Amino acid sequence: MDILVVDDDRASREAASWFLSRQGHHVTTCGSGAEALALMTDADYPMVLSDIKMAGMTGLELLAAVKALPGGWRTDVVLFTGYGDMASAIQALRSGAYDYLLKPVDAQELAATAERIEEHQALLRENRYLSQNLAHEIKAATAEKDQELFRVKRLVTESLFGQIGIFSEKMRNVVALAQKYHNDRTIPILIEGETGTGKEIIAQIVHWGDVQRGNDPGPFIDINCAAIAPSLFESELFGYEAGAYTGGQNRGQKGKLDLASGGTLFLDEIAEISPEMQGKLLRVIQEKEYYRVGGLKKLPADVRIVCATNVDMKKNIDEGKFRRDLYYRFQLGHITVPPLRERREEIIPLANMFLLQGAKQRGKKFKGISDEAARILENYEWPGNVRELKNALEFVVFMYDDTEVRPQHIHKLDRVAAGENTGIGSLQPDEPRLSLPFPREGFTLKDYTDYIIKEVLNAHSGNQMAAAAYLGISLRTLAYRIAKMKKTDNK
Repeated sequence: MDILVVDDDRASREAASWFLSRQGHHVTTCGSGAEALALMTDADYPMVLSDIKMAGMTGLELLAAVKALPGGWRTDVVLFTGYGDMASAIQALRSGAYDYLLKPVDAQELAATAERIEEHQALLRENRYLSQNLAHEIKAATAEKDQELFRVKRLVTESLFGQIGIFSEKMRNVVALAQKYHNDRTIPILIEGETGTGKEIIAQIVHWGDVQRGNDPGPFIDINCAAIAPSLFESELFGYEAGAYTGGQNRGQKGKLDLASGGTLFLDEIAEISPEMQGKLLRVIQEKEYYRVGGLKKLPADVRIVCATNVDMKKNIDEGKFRRDLYYRFQLGHITVPPLRERREEIIPLANMFLLQGAKQRGKKFKGISDEAARILENYEWPGNVRELKNALEFVVFMYDDTEVRPQHIHKLDRVAAGENTGIGSLQPDEPRLSLPFPREGFTLKDYTDYIIKEVLNAHSGNQMAAAAYLGISLRTLAYRIAKMKKTDNK
């Protein structure tokens, strides 16, 4: 976060600047309120930390001036002083200060205040962006496209679902279908596609529809079905009444169906839920009603249900793992997201988009991709799809600083495209491979799975995102498995 520290005491402001910088923030300092206002005309400071007692403009006067600025809502002001009288504190808070600290400032209190402001500003800017600017961004992004075929959307919002780039006819058709499903909340939706193809983004588009119309689609509540223990899934989905569980909340608890009322419930990795829960979900879809766990009163299910999976559902049905009648309920609202290798015309535009995003965030000089590097990217199969492509470009931006991506920046992909064995993830060919044991005394499937996860994590130096991409599972699923392993190890 960019923070402006204002204090006419040089030692005091340098101490605050040193501590906040150590917390990862970008800190600018100045010695007067007038200088602070001048700096704020050219920069965006989500947090201003100012002394109250200063020569010239006081901290309270600076607070009033900041709040009077057209973009004053973008800044939370925290005041501190060595003169800790209650009257000053009350006046500061009444004038719109976010918080009030006493000198000498407690380091933990300052760190906690900065963290709260970071969260507050993120929510504040997200809400303002969605309410005022999203329709304008979409209109600007689609102006040059053929409106009769598809209105191309490039949704740019860091706090909601990132930036979307639609660069192929296949994905235009997918997004057009998602927007069409938005118009009827009674249709249950199933989104099928490989890991990393962007199924959750499509679910968001089903939820938001044509945001240019400015409609309010209600809340978007998501559940990762693989990350919740089967014994807890029912209460997580339906909620429970008071007394339903020993140790539960005295007044019961709302479930995700309650929280999603009037909006969308997104069930990611739907194939992971038990057949029993599949039957209860089918009843909710059919009857539009449900009971909380331990409850006797039927509650209306005013939700749009969107599900996603990366497995072969027909195979699961044949093996008895998924109910055929539930799958057929999704046939009307069925979306298949093609893998990236089937829409290669998107690889370079997407790569450029991710490259420019990363370069802007990290202050790098990258402007494009060389022809040789582009051929490598186009020839690679991308088993991790768009997510893997994004990770690859983020890695390039992190490791290098050049004007364009060159073959040496993506040499590992070049070897894979040429058919060479590069080992696990980012391992070099001469580095250790994953060796799977087969002990004589036996090895349970759970222990075997845990062993593989640990070895893959070690191979990726503990990087859970890279390990999840390599294993072909979501980051949340991997986190769930790691938590279970730690719980078992602690017993």
